[in-house]
Amino acid sequence: MQHRIVVIGAGYTGATAAGRLARRLHHEDVAITLVNAEPDFVERVRLHQLAVGQPLRPRPFSEMFAGTGVALKLGKVTGVDVDRRTVTVAAADEEEELEYDTLVYALGSGWNDHGVPGTAEHAHEIAGRPGALRLRERLAALGAGQPVVVVGGGLTGVEAATEIAEARPDLDVALAVRGGLGDWLSPKGRRHLRKVVDGLGITVHEDTAVTAVEADRVMTADGTSVPAAVTLWTAGFAVHPIARATTLEVTGTGQIVVDRSMRSVSHPEVYAIGDAAMVRGPGGKPLRMSCASGVPTAWQAADAIAARLTGGKVPTTALRYFNQCVSLGRKEGLIQYVTADDRAVSAALTGRLAAKYKELVCKGAAWGVANPLLGIPARKRRVVAEAVREGAGAEAAA
Repeated sequence: MQHRIVVIGAGYTGATAAGRLARRLHHEDVAITLVNAEPDFVERVRLHQLAVGQPLRPRPFSEMFAGTGVALKLGKVTGVDVDRRTVTVAAADEEEELEYDTLVYALGSGWNDHGVPGTAEHAHEIAGRPGALRLRERLAALGAGQPVVVVGGGLTGVEAATEIAEARPDLDVALAVRGGLGDWLSPKGRRHLRKVVDGLGITVHEDTAVTAVEADRVMTADGTSVPAAVTLWTAGFAVHPIARATTLEVTGTGQIVVDRSMRSVSHPEVYAIGDAAMVRGPGGKPLRMSCASGVPTAWQAADAIAARLTGGKVPTTALRYFNQCVSLGRKEGLIQYVTADDRAVSAALTGRLAAKYKELVCKGAAWGVANPLLGIPARKRRVVAEAVREGAGAEAAA
Protein backbone atom coordinates (compact mmCIF):
# COMPACT_ATOMS: atom_id res chain seq x y z
CA MET A 1 0.00 0.00 0.00
CA GLN A 2 1.29 3.44 -0.93
CA HIS A 3 1.47 6.05 1.79
CA ARG A 4 -0.93 8.83 0.77
CA ILE A 5 0.40 12.36 1.16
CA VAL A 6 -1.99 15.20 0.38
CA VAL A 7 -0.66 18.75 0.15
CA ILE A 8 -3.35 21.46 0.21
CA GLY A 9 -2.38 24.82 -1.21
CA ALA A 10 0.21 25.34 -3.94
CA GLY A 11 1.77 28.67 -3.12
CA TYR A 12 5.48 28.93 -2.48
CA THR A 13 5.31 26.62 0.55
CA GLY A 14 2.88 23.95 -0.64
CA ALA A 15 4.41 23.60 -4.09
CA THR A 16 7.93 23.52 -2.65
CA ALA A 17 6.96 20.83 -0.13
CA ALA A 18 5.29 18.67 -2.78
CA GLY A 19 8.30 18.84 -5.08
CA ARG A 20 10.78 18.16 -2.31
CA LEU A 21 8.79 15.16 -1.08
CA ALA A 22 8.66 13.76 -4.60
CA ARG A 23 12.43 13.95 -4.88
CA ARG A 24 13.12 12.48 -1.45
CA LEU A 25 10.71 9.53 -1.62
CA HIS A 26 10.22 6.67 -4.07
CA HIS A 27 7.12 6.87 -6.26
CA GLU A 28 6.24 3.26 -5.65
CA ASP A 29 6.12 3.90 -1.88
CA VAL A 30 4.10 7.12 -1.75
CA ALA A 31 1.30 8.83 -3.65
CA ILE A 32 1.60 12.62 -3.50
CA THR A 33 -1.42 14.76 -4.40
CA LEU A 34 -1.20 18.53 -4.62
CA VAL A 35 -4.55 20.33 -4.33
CA ASN A 36 -4.95 23.87 -5.63
CA ALA A 37 -7.74 26.02 -7.01
CA GLU A 38 -5.68 27.34 -9.94
CA PRO A 39 -3.66 25.42 -12.55
CA ASP A 40 -0.76 27.88 -12.50
CA PHE A 41 1.75 28.85 -9.85
CA VAL A 42 1.18 32.41 -8.60
CA GLU A 43 4.25 34.50 -7.80
CA ARG A 44 2.68 36.32 -4.89
CA VAL A 45 5.73 38.51 -4.35
CA ARG A 46 5.15 39.99 -7.82
CA LEU A 47 1.44 40.78 -7.57
CA HIS A 48 2.12 44.51 -7.25
CA GLN A 49 3.75 44.26 -10.67
CA LEU A 50 0.71 42.49 -12.08
CA ALA A 51 -1.52 45.20 -10.61
CA VAL A 52 0.20 47.93 -12.65
CA GLY A 53 -0.09 45.99 -15.90
CA GLN A 54 3.23 44.18 -16.11
CA PRO A 55 2.86 40.69 -17.62
CA LEU A 56 4.00 37.77 -15.48
CA ARG A 57 5.41 34.60 -16.96
CA PRO A 58 2.89 31.71 -16.90
CA ARG A 59 4.05 28.80 -14.75
CA PRO A 60 1.66 25.85 -15.25
CA PHE A 61 1.90 23.18 -12.57
CA SER A 62 1.55 20.56 -15.30
CA GLU A 63 4.96 21.64 -16.59
CA MET A 64 6.57 22.36 -13.23
CA PHE A 65 5.79 18.91 -11.86
CA ALA A 66 6.10 16.91 -15.08
CA GLY A 67 7.86 13.63 -14.39
CA THR A 68 7.97 14.10 -10.60
CA GLY A 69 5.09 11.80 -9.73
CA VAL A 70 3.12 14.62 -8.09
CA ALA A 71 -0.58 14.40 -9.03
CA LEU A 72 -2.32 17.77 -9.35
CA LYS A 73 -5.93 18.00 -8.15
CA LEU A 74 -7.63 21.20 -9.28
CA GLY A 75 -10.31 22.42 -6.92
CA LYS A 76 -11.06 24.52 -3.88
CA VAL A 77 -10.54 23.00 -0.46
CA THR A 78 -13.82 23.42 1.38
CA GLY A 79 -13.20 21.30 4.43
CA VAL A 80 -10.67 19.24 6.37
CA ASP A 81 -11.62 16.48 8.80
CA VAL A 82 -8.47 15.66 10.72
CA ASP A 83 -10.20 12.96 12.76
CA ARG A 84 -11.37 11.05 9.67
CA ARG A 85 -8.24 12.11 7.77
CA THR A 86 -10.09 13.50 4.77
CA VAL A 87 -9.98 16.65 2.67
CA THR A 88 -13.07 17.88 0.83
CA VAL A 89 -12.40 19.45 -2.57
CA ALA A 90 -14.98 21.27 -4.68
CA ALA A 91 -14.52 21.35 -8.46
CA ALA A 92 -17.01 21.80 -11.31
CA ASP A 93 -19.98 21.95 -8.92
CA GLU A 94 -19.02 18.61 -7.41
CA GLU A 95 -17.36 17.72 -4.13
CA GLU A 96 -14.87 14.93 -3.62
CA GLU A 97 -13.25 13.55 -0.50
CA LEU A 98 -9.54 12.74 -0.56
CA GLU A 99 -8.20 10.40 2.08
CA TYR A 100 -4.71 10.90 3.42
CA ASP A 101 -2.17 9.28 5.68
CA THR A 102 -0.14 12.48 5.94
CA LEU A 103 -1.53 15.96 5.34
CA VAL A 104 0.58 19.02 4.55
CA TYR A 105 -1.55 22.07 5.29
CA ALA A 106 -0.36 25.05 3.22
CA LEU A 107 -3.50 27.10 2.56
CA GLY A 108 -1.68 30.27 3.51
CA SER A 109 -3.31 33.63 4.08
CA GLY A 110 -5.37 36.38 2.52
CA TRP A 111 -5.82 40.05 3.21
CA ASN A 112 -6.90 41.24 6.64
CA ASP A 113 -9.30 44.18 6.76
CA HIS A 114 -9.16 44.24 10.59
CA GLY A 115 -12.87 44.97 10.61
CA VAL A 116 -12.35 48.57 9.50
CA PRO A 117 -15.70 49.87 8.21
CA GLY A 118 -15.99 50.08 4.43
CA THR A 119 -12.78 48.17 3.70
CA ALA A 120 -14.44 45.03 2.34
CA GLU A 121 -16.82 47.11 0.19
CA HIS A 122 -14.48 49.77 -1.17
CA ALA A 123 -10.83 48.76 -0.83
CA HIS A 124 -8.69 46.68 -3.20
CA GLU A 125 -6.17 44.01 -2.17
CA ILE A 126 -3.25 42.21 -3.78
CA ALA A 127 -3.02 39.17 -1.52
CA GLY A 128 -4.05 36.98 -4.48
CA ARG A 129 -4.13 37.08 -8.27
CA PRO A 130 -7.87 37.86 -8.58
CA GLY A 131 -7.44 40.93 -6.39
CA ALA A 132 -4.38 42.09 -8.32
CA LEU A 133 -6.26 41.74 -11.61
CA ARG A 134 -9.21 43.74 -10.28
CA LEU A 135 -6.85 46.47 -9.14
CA ARG A 136 -5.12 46.46 -12.53
CA GLU A 137 -8.42 47.07 -14.27
CA ARG A 138 -9.33 49.87 -11.88
CA LEU A 139 -5.96 51.61 -12.13
CA ALA A 140 -6.06 51.45 -15.91
CA ALA A 141 -9.38 53.31 -15.86
CA LEU A 142 -8.04 56.21 -13.77
CA GLY A 143 -7.35 59.53 -15.43
CA ALA A 144 -4.36 61.78 -14.74
CA GLY A 145 -4.31 63.39 -11.31
CA GLN A 146 -6.62 60.87 -9.66
CA PRO A 147 -5.68 60.01 -6.04
CA VAL A 148 -4.60 56.52 -4.99
CA VAL A 149 -4.12 55.71 -1.30
CA VAL A 150 -2.14 52.68 -0.15
CA VAL A 151 -2.92 51.78 3.47
CA GLY A 152 -0.14 49.95 5.30
CA GLY A 153 3.55 50.73 5.61
CA GLY A 154 4.97 47.21 5.65
CA LEU A 155 6.79 45.49 2.82
CA THR A 156 3.66 44.97 0.72
CA GLY A 157 2.49 48.56 1.09
CA VAL A 158 5.87 50.09 0.32
CA GLU A 159 6.37 47.87 -2.74
CA ALA A 160 2.86 48.56 -4.03
CA ALA A 161 3.03 52.33 -3.55
CA THR A 162 6.40 52.70 -5.28
CA GLU A 163 5.40 50.35 -8.12
CA ILE A 164 2.20 52.30 -8.79
CA ALA A 165 3.94 55.68 -8.58
CA GLU A 166 6.70 54.60 -10.97
CA ALA A 167 4.33 52.98 -13.49
CA ARG A 168 1.77 55.80 -13.29
CA PRO A 169 3.57 59.08 -12.53
CA ASP A 170 0.39 60.90 -13.60
CA LEU A 171 -1.47 59.65 -10.52
CA ASP A 172 -1.44 61.23 -7.06
CA VAL A 173 -0.16 58.37 -4.89
CA ALA A 174 -0.25 58.50 -1.09
CA LEU A 175 0.88 56.03 1.56
CA ALA A 176 -0.80 55.88 4.98
CA VAL A 177 1.50 54.45 7.68
CA ARG A 178 0.60 53.74 11.31
CA GLY A 179 4.10 54.57 12.54
CA GLY A 180 7.03 56.18 10.78
CA LEU A 181 7.98 55.40 7.19
CA GLY A 182 10.30 52.39 7.24
CA ASP A 183 10.59 52.45 11.01
CA TRP A 184 11.66 48.78 10.94
CA LEU A 185 14.74 49.64 8.84
CA SER A 186 18.24 50.77 9.72
CA PRO A 187 19.02 54.51 9.44
CA LYS A 188 20.63 53.90 6.03
CA GLY A 189 17.61 51.93 4.88
CA ARG A 190 15.18 54.61 6.06
CA ARG A 191 17.15 57.33 4.30
CA HIS A 192 17.11 55.46 1.03
CA LEU A 193 13.42 54.61 1.27
CA ARG A 194 12.60 58.26 1.97
CA LYS A 195 14.74 59.37 -0.97
CA VAL A 196 12.98 57.00 -3.39
CA VAL A 197 9.50 57.81 -2.09
CA ASP A 198 10.13 61.55 -2.34
CA GLY A 199 11.60 61.14 -5.82
CA LEU A 200 8.47 59.34 -6.98
CA GLY A 201 6.26 62.08 -5.59
CA ILE A 202 4.49 59.86 -3.06
CA THR A 203 2.76 61.68 -0.20
CA VAL A 204 3.35 59.89 3.10
CA HIS A 205 0.89 60.18 5.99
CA GLU A 206 2.90 58.99 8.99
CA ASP A 207 1.50 58.07 12.41
CA THR A 208 -1.84 57.69 10.68
CA ALA A 209 -4.48 55.08 11.52
CA VAL A 210 -7.18 54.63 8.88
CA THR A 211 -10.53 54.15 10.62
CA ALA A 212 -12.91 53.96 7.65
CA VAL A 213 -12.81 53.47 3.89
CA GLU A 214 -15.38 55.12 1.66
CA ALA A 215 -15.88 55.05 -2.10
CA ASP A 216 -13.86 58.23 -2.69
CA ARG A 217 -11.79 58.73 0.46
CA VAL A 218 -10.36 57.25 3.64
CA MET A 219 -10.92 58.62 7.11
CA THR A 220 -8.21 58.71 9.75
CA ALA A 221 -8.32 58.55 13.55
CA ASP A 222 -7.84 62.31 13.88
CA GLY A 223 -10.80 63.03 11.59
CA THR A 224 -8.79 63.81 8.47
CA SER A 225 -10.36 62.95 5.12
CA VAL A 226 -7.86 61.76 2.50
CA PRO A 227 -9.21 61.66 -1.10
CA ALA A 228 -8.95 58.25 -2.76
CA ALA A 229 -10.33 57.26 -6.14
CA VAL A 230 -8.70 53.91 -5.34
CA THR A 231 -7.79 52.56 -1.92
CA LEU A 232 -5.36 49.65 -1.73
CA TRP A 233 -5.41 47.87 1.65
CA THR A 234 -2.12 46.19 2.60
CA ALA A 235 -2.38 46.29 6.40
CA GLY A 236 -1.48 42.70 7.18
CA PHE A 237 -2.66 39.17 6.41
CA ALA A 238 -5.18 36.77 7.92
CA VAL A 239 -4.80 32.98 7.73
CA HIS A 240 -7.25 30.79 5.87
CA PRO A 241 -10.20 30.00 8.21
CA ILE A 242 -10.46 26.24 7.58
CA ALA A 243 -7.96 25.20 10.27
CA ARG A 244 -9.97 26.98 12.94
CA ALA A 245 -13.01 24.86 12.00
CA THR A 246 -11.14 21.61 12.68
CA THR A 247 -10.06 19.95 15.94
CA LEU A 248 -6.45 20.97 15.30
CA GLU A 249 -4.82 23.01 18.04
CA VAL A 250 -4.63 26.56 16.72
CA THR A 251 -3.69 29.98 18.05
CA GLY A 252 -6.06 32.87 18.52
CA THR A 253 -5.23 33.98 14.97
CA GLY A 254 -6.11 30.55 13.55
CA GLN A 255 -2.53 29.41 12.91
CA ILE A 256 -1.80 25.73 13.53
CA VAL A 257 0.49 25.07 16.49
CA VAL A 258 3.47 22.96 15.37
CA ASP A 259 6.71 21.58 16.75
CA ARG A 260 10.17 22.25 15.29
CA SER A 261 9.57 19.75 12.49
CA MET A 262 6.34 21.58 11.47
CA ARG A 263 4.23 18.73 12.84
CA SER A 264 0.91 19.55 14.50
CA VAL A 265 1.17 19.18 18.26
CA SER A 266 -2.37 17.79 18.40
CA HIS A 267 -2.50 15.62 15.25
CA PRO A 268 0.88 14.07 14.36
CA GLU A 269 -0.21 13.07 10.84
CA VAL A 270 -0.68 16.78 9.97
CA TYR A 271 2.11 19.19 9.08
CA ALA A 272 1.48 22.92 8.71
CA ILE A 273 3.79 25.27 6.82
CA GLY A 274 4.04 28.89 5.78
CA ASP A 275 1.53 31.46 6.97
CA ALA A 276 -0.78 28.69 8.19
CA ALA A 277 1.64 27.63 10.95
CA MET A 278 2.66 29.25 14.21
CA VAL A 279 6.42 28.83 13.93
CA ARG A 280 8.83 30.32 16.40
CA GLY A 281 12.30 31.41 15.42
CA PRO A 282 15.30 32.62 17.45
CA GLY A 283 14.37 33.77 20.92
CA GLY A 284 10.91 32.25 20.60
CA LYS A 285 9.77 35.08 18.35
CA PRO A 286 7.03 34.07 15.87
CA LEU A 287 8.14 34.16 12.25
CA ARG A 288 6.43 36.84 10.18
CA MET A 289 4.09 35.87 7.36
CA SER A 290 6.28 35.96 4.26
CA CYS A 291 7.86 33.91 1.51
CA ALA A 292 11.18 34.21 3.37
CA SER A 293 9.62 32.45 6.37
CA GLY A 294 7.44 30.00 4.47
CA VAL A 295 9.87 28.27 2.14
CA PRO A 296 12.23 27.10 4.93
CA THR A 297 9.21 25.65 6.77
CA ALA A 298 8.35 23.71 3.61
CA TRP A 299 11.87 22.28 3.48
CA GLN A 300 11.68 21.40 7.17
CA ALA A 301 8.32 19.63 6.88
CA ALA A 302 9.21 17.71 3.71
CA ASP A 303 12.49 16.50 5.17
CA ALA A 304 10.81 15.51 8.43
CA ILE A 305 8.08 13.54 6.64
CA ALA A 306 10.66 11.79 4.46
CA ALA A 307 12.81 10.96 7.49
CA ARG A 308 9.91 9.52 9.46
CA LEU A 309 8.75 7.40 6.53
CA THR A 310 12.22 6.05 5.79
CA GLY A 311 13.58 5.69 9.31
CA GLY A 312 16.03 8.57 8.95
CA LYS A 313 16.98 11.30 11.39
CA VAL A 314 14.33 14.00 11.69
CA PRO A 315 15.88 17.43 11.08
CA THR A 316 15.04 20.26 13.46
CA THR A 317 17.18 23.02 11.99
CA ALA A 318 16.63 26.39 13.63
CA LEU A 319 14.93 28.81 11.26
CA ARG A 320 16.40 32.30 10.97
CA TYR A 321 16.47 35.42 8.83
CA PHE A 322 19.29 37.01 6.86
CA ASN A 323 17.79 39.99 5.07
CA GLN A 324 14.63 41.74 3.95
CA CYS A 325 14.41 42.29 0.18
CA VAL A 326 12.28 45.24 -0.93
CA SER A 327 11.56 46.32 -4.50
CA LEU A 328 10.97 50.05 -4.92
CA GLY A 329 9.75 50.00 -8.49
CA ARG A 330 11.77 48.42 -11.30
CA LYS A 331 14.84 50.64 -10.95
CA GLU A 332 15.36 50.87 -7.21
CA GLY A 333 15.58 48.39 -4.38
CA LEU A 334 16.57 47.95 -0.77
CA ILE A 335 18.20 44.92 0.85
CA GLN A 336 18.11 45.37 4.60
CA TYR A 337 20.39 42.94 6.42
CA VAL A 338 18.93 41.66 9.70
CA THR A 339 19.74 39.57 12.74
CA ALA A 340 18.57 35.99 13.04
CA ASP A 341 15.36 37.21 14.71
CA ASP A 342 14.66 39.80 11.98
CA ARG A 343 15.96 43.01 13.58
CA ALA A 344 17.68 45.47 11.24
CA VAL A 345 21.44 45.92 11.45
CA SER A 346 23.36 48.89 10.08
CA ALA A 347 24.28 47.26 6.74
CA ALA A 348 21.93 47.75 3.79
CA LEU A 349 22.30 47.44 0.02
CA THR A 350 20.51 50.13 -1.98
CA GLY A 351 19.89 51.39 -5.51
CA ARG A 352 20.00 49.53 -8.82
CA LEU A 353 22.19 46.76 -7.44
CA ALA A 354 19.61 46.10 -4.74
CA ALA A 355 16.88 46.04 -7.41
CA LYS A 356 18.87 43.42 -9.32
CA TYR A 357 19.38 41.41 -6.13
CA LYS A 358 15.65 41.51 -5.37
CA GLU A 359 14.83 40.41 -8.93
CA LEU A 360 17.17 37.45 -8.61
CA VAL A 361 15.58 36.51 -5.29
CA CYS A 362 12.13 36.52 -6.92
CA LYS A 363 13.33 34.45 -9.86
CA GLY A 364 15.17 32.09 -7.54
CA ALA A 365 12.09 31.59 -5.36
CA ALA A 366 9.95 30.62 -8.36
CA TRP A 367 12.71 28.41 -9.80
CA GLY A 368 13.15 26.71 -6.43
CA VAL A 369 9.49 25.64 -6.35
CA ALA A 370 10.07 23.23 -9.20
CA ASN A 371 13.66 22.43 -8.21
CA PRO A 372 13.52 22.16 -4.41
CA LEU A 373 16.71 20.14 -3.96
CA LEU A 374 18.94 21.80 -6.50
CA GLY A 375 19.37 25.25 -4.98
CA ILE A 376 20.04 28.49 -6.84
CA PRO A 377 21.82 28.04 -10.20
CA ALA A 378 25.55 28.77 -10.10
CA ARG A 379 25.27 31.88 -12.28
CA LYS A 380 22.65 33.41 -10.00
CA ARG A 381 24.68 32.51 -6.92
CA ARG A 382 27.65 34.42 -8.38
CA VAL A 383 25.57 37.52 -9.09
CA VAL A 384 24.06 37.47 -5.61
CA ALA A 385 27.49 36.95 -4.03
CA GLU A 386 28.88 39.90 -5.99
CA ALA A 387 25.95 42.04 -4.87
CA VAL A 388 26.55 41.11 -1.25
CA ARG A 389 30.27 41.88 -1.49
CA GLU A 390 29.70 45.21 -3.22
CA GLY A 391 27.03 46.14 -0.71
CA ALA A 392 29.30 45.28 2.19
CA GLY A 393 32.11 47.30 0.65
CA ALA A 394 29.87 50.30 0.13
CA GLU A 395 28.66 50.05 3.74
CA ALA A 396 32.23 49.96 5.04
CA ALA A 397 33.10 53.04 3.00
CA ALA A 398 29.99 54.95 4.11
